[in-house]
Amino acid sequence: MRKVGVIGTGYVGLVLGAGLAESGHRVVCGDVDERKVAALRAGRIPIYEPGLEDLVARNARAGRLEFTLDIPAVIRTSDVLFIAVGTPPNEDGSADLDHVLDGARRIARHMDGYRLVVVKSTVPVGTCARVAEVLRAGTPHPFDVASNPEFLKEGDAVADMMRPDRIVIGADSERARAILAEIYAPFVRTDNPILFMSVRSSEMTKYAANAMLATRISFMNEVARLCDAMGADVDEVRRGIGSDPRIGRKFLFPGVGYGGSCFPKDVKALVATGRAHGVEMRILRAVEEVNEAQKRLLVEWVVERLGPDLTGRRIAVWGLAFKPNTDDMREAPSIVVVRGLCERGAKVAAYDPVALERAREALGGLAGLTLVEDAYEAARGADALLVVTEWGEFRQPDVERLAAEMRGRLVLDGRNILPDAALRAAGFTVIGVGRGR
Repeated sequence: MRKVGVIGTGYVGLVLGAGLAESGHRVVCGDVDERKVAALRAGRIPIYEPGLEDLVARNARAGRLEFTLDIPAVIRTSDVLFIAVGTPPNEDGSADLDHVLDGARRIARHMDGYRLVVVKSTVPVGTCARVAEVLRAGTPHPFDVASNPEFLKEGDAVADMMRPDRIVIGADSERARAILAEIYAPFVRTDNPILFMSVRSSEMTKYAANAMLATRISFMNEVARLCDAMGADVDEVRRGIGSDPRIGRKFLFPGVGYGGSCFPKDVKALVATGRAHGVEMRILRAVEEVNEAQKRLLVEWVVERLGPDLTGRRIAVWGLAFKPNTDDMREAPSIVVVRGLCERGAKVAAYDPVALERAREALGGLAGLTLVEDAYEAARGADALLVVTEWGEFRQPDVERLAAEMRGRLVLDGRNILPDAALRAAGFTVIGVGRGR
């Protein structure tokens, strides 16, 4: 059992802290946000993530997981300190490291002996070296700095934490490697690897992984547009290329673009890092360009079918979160879609199973938008229905009820999840992404 401190109780810090506590470690999570800490102490989770609330509650009851505003106490009472604070993008796309370096300064001021400082935040190459510089300047005590990037999928983060397909650790000392191997031993009992490497390689691995996944998505979105133009079906193409073991099946589904807290930010940061070192990341700049264009696709289709002036038109939108099983609205394609429709005069009724509160924060006050609590209420009187997020409940809709509620018969399936045959049999025109329309 290790005494672990986690600085930051955002998405990464909270999942990390709860997961380490579940494996038997004593974990204290510190944050400067009084409201957030008070909510966590009361058992209220500030994010929607399946299974996380139970994991936090169970370990808090067992006394293995605590939340505090007293970060100096976290530093003094912990052997290992994870920095898990946000790294939002600067205006030029580079990562803002103020919170990371501030955490390092706090650690330097309050550590009273050896500490292993682990950077869990997503940071550009060279950040751990900067953290080490801050520590050397601020403390006489010995320390190690390690990189341990997270690979959590929103909506499946608890499973990713408890049963990771790999753990990446960048460490330059045997002591640091041994401590982290001990901490993570319970998570790799099924022989999934702990990959030890240099600190800089570990930092790069996180960005390269997300950039590769974003690239696959944008690539398939470009292929989908070509399939539409040439009468091919991207779903058949996807299955054809995904069966090649060199390519694989994951992240080949076309849609209306990626969003969230990771892919957009990390692609921009890697482009900015390359620029700072004289390397033009041409592929990734194209990935960004394709993604931004894809977010506008559904609006283009509506204009193509209903005309550029949407005054008097009612549009239903199903799905607002950037992906299912989360309430995260950051960089969500739905924001571009809804704004584009409202700017053209449409009345938009939008529904999401869990993200309505976050949507009010992101889109609140937008003229023409109504957020509703039911999918069929959104469809009532609509001239067109747009599917933006692939929530499970949208996969098999009540077609008869949908036909009774809607005024028009246009369905734009931005995720290719709807039952095309059943909808067409009921008189709907269904347009999917890359389905050879």
